[in-house]
Amino acid sequence: METIARAMQAIPPPSGRPPEINLAPRDVAALADELAAYHALFAPLFARTEQRRGALCYLRGQLLDLERKTIEPLALALPDGDVQALQQFISQSTWDAEAVLRRHQEIVAQTLGDAETGVLIVDGCDFPKQGPESVGVARQWCGALGKVANCQASVVACYASQHGYTLVDRRLYLPETWFSPAYAARRARCGVPPEVTFRTKPQVAGAIVAAVRARAVLPFRYVTGDEGFGANTALLDQRAAADLIYLAEVPHTTRVWRPQEGDATAVGPTAVAVGALAAALPATAWTRHLIKEGATGPLEADIARVRARATRDGQPGPDVWVVLRRSLGPTPALKTYLSNASADTSLATLVWLCGMRWPVETGLMEAKGEVGLDHYEVRGWVGWVGWVGWVGWVGWVGWHHHITLSFLAHHVLVRARLRLGEKSTGPDRAAGAPAAPGRAAAPTPRHPHGAAPPVLHPAAELCRLSVPPEAHPTPARYVLTTIRPNVVILDIQPLLSVRCCLYLSQGTRLAASAANWGDTRCRVAISETHRAASAPGAIGAGSRRAESRVRRGVLGAA
Repeated sequence: METIARAMQAIPPPSGRPPEINLAPRDVAALADELAAYHALFAPLFARTEQRRGALCYLRGQLLDLERKTIEPLALALPDGDVQALQQFISQSTWDAEAVLRRHQEIVAQTLGDAETGVLIVDGCDFPKQGPESVGVARQWCGALGKVANCQASVVACYASQHGYTLVDRRLYLPETWFSPAYAARRARCGVPPEVTFRTKPQVAGAIVAAVRARAVLPFRYVTGDEGFGANTALLDQRAAADLIYLAEVPHTTRVWRPQEGDATAVGPTAVAVGALAAALPATAWTRHLIKEGATGPLEADIARVRARATRDGQPGPDVWVVLRRSLGPTPALKTYLSNASADTSLATLVWLCGMRWPVETGLMEAKGEVGLDHYEVRGWVGWVGWVGWVGWVGWVGWHHHITLSFLAHHVLVRARLRLGEKSTGPDRAAGAPAAPGRAAAPTPRHPHGAAPPVLHPAAELCRLSVPPEAHPTPARYVLTTIRPNVVILDIQPLLSVRCCLYLSQGTRLAASAANWGDTRCRVAISETHRAASAPGAIGAGSRRAESRVRRGVLGAA
């Protein structure tokens, strides 16, 4: 097998290059063991040998560079893959997905936990489906398509801190029609537990937050969510009763009571909509703030806040901050939020919180694009007299098994991202580096009611890949080493994506490549005879000893 390498043709000037990632031999050697060690953390939760084997096989498959990561192509891409065994492992095996999820949260706390900047972000996650038989499928609003369509709906939670972000909990939403007598046979066929009852999406979100809070594993004080959850006052009161600080987006029609001038304890005679409140504020009430460092540049907005009292049953309720965020441009869009943060909470903290929706959106996008969160076609096993076979519907057990393992696979990438990023250097928000020219440095996290926690950058900060917007194409860099009969291919894509492809196949060698920061990827393949064809700038590997030495260089165009 020949060494295949593709790279950008021109080397940009230093000002146009992303910061280098300093990969030492031990870094590359650790990649092959990383997935096995990560899987070992969960192995005791899989009682049977075939369950442990199935979990490792499925995680390996989810990290492959495949266009579709449904069970059949995933299994066929693995040297030891078995389509039927993986189908059974996901759809019927008796391992406890909730126990695996609890262990996952414990490991996330070790990786990303931070009491000062920890935020739990709740959001909806919908999966379009063609057929009507999968568990929970109905014609309902599908956020993935932006319209009413046939889909499964769920609620997920993402944990974010100054160290990074990952998905930590999920609940499948069952529409109310699924609890009607007409759906009794379908519920049984899909394996919905008898104790499951109808819950609205805000109630599902409340159950997730309460469960994560009760476990007391993930350190967080803040909870955020979009207006689909913020409009539910019972959910907001539940969070406040749990001693959590929420900042929830709410509809513009949400009504609040403003204090009377000169008497903060009294309110006006009538409540006012927060949208009308924003329109009545003078220009001096608005100040411009950096919300976050986006993938395409800094995101700024005009922010105002007003102390008020929320409405409960038509009467003045608890004290809240009304946070108003207005985008820039000729047609500014307004977002309105309510927060139960105390009166002495800094504006910078509220600004930071209103920009904390992106981790869950990015986490879901990565999980779908990198590990196949939405690529499942789990099938149920059914039989009649004289015929037995697989049919294409997704059951309750299969959905929870697949989503849980997808969360684990995403966290594998997060851990690799952090480990590699800690060795990054460069001017744009690298760990310990000064702020890039022309950008304000993020403040140091202090008490929640003091200065704001640091601004979390989707590209440079959380991903730990110090990647500024690219002005010039950049050449690929690669490292080459040998460990065990495994092969590992690591692609570091721009901004969001770190795809760690782990091919643990016998008889092959380890290859790792940090891909160029454009669309071109570098692939290094080593022959079983340990010989590699030379390429411009590449290092020939003519022996085991040569392969075991880590080499670094710029690869020429193939």
